[in-house]
Amino acid sequence: MSNYDHNLTAADTASGQIAVDAGLRDYMLRIYTYMAAGVGLTAVVAGVTYQVMGPALLQSPLMWVFILAPLALVFFIGTRINTLSVSTARLVFFLYAALVGISLSILLHIYTSSSITRVFFIAAATFGALSLLGYTTRRDLSGFGTFLFMGLIGIIIASLVNLFLQSTGLDWLISIVGVGVFAGLTAYDTQRIKAMYDSADDHTTAGRKSVIAALSLYLNFLNLFLMLLRLAGGRR
Repeated sequence: MSNYDHNLTAADTASGQIAVDAGLRDYMLRIYTYMAAGVGLTAVVAGVTYQVMGPALLQSPLMWVFILAPLALVFFIGTRINTLSVSTARLVFFLYAALVGISLSILLHIYTSSSITRVFFIAAATFGALSLLGYTTRRDLSGFGTFLFMGLIGIIIASLVNLFLQSTGLDWLISIVGVGVFAGLTAYDTQRIKAMYDSADDHTTAGRKSVIAALSLYLNFLNLFLMLLRLAGGRR
């Protein structure tokens, strides 16, 4: 009888583990799907804006609206995620991605299309490798969180200072440090997002987690791409 109970417990444990793995796989796939769709939407909107508006948008006060509006939406999602429905949160995320695309159309006036494409694929390959590392590694990366956050704050402060200094040397240093910070954040956030998964979550909770996680990875990829573009992009 004891052997029977032991075997039953082992079987139950194994089936439970399989169920958790399947749920985690679906959860991560949903996150990466949202994130990839957001990146794709940003790229399409940037290209369309560049073709339709041309340099006129750069000289329009509306450009500041498209630059600042995404910041407001990030704040809105971050503070209201627990009260939004899944469909609303998803809609706000894609609206954010579209607005970022409008503001990033300026890059097509600064860098050549070929260099943007080249850097995009470099950033995508780097992001994929680092996210895979964060997902598969057994090492706890939570200890790096504080240092990465401090690095992020340093990048923001240095970037604001360089708006006035216009130093190419400082810009180069910011880009180098930025690549390291957002590379680290990609692995760190992937592990953190994986740890957020709970098989007991209902549909709404799991959906909200998926949207906010997709936003985190989207921001990491976007900033990694921008930092690499500043280093390796060919200017017009």
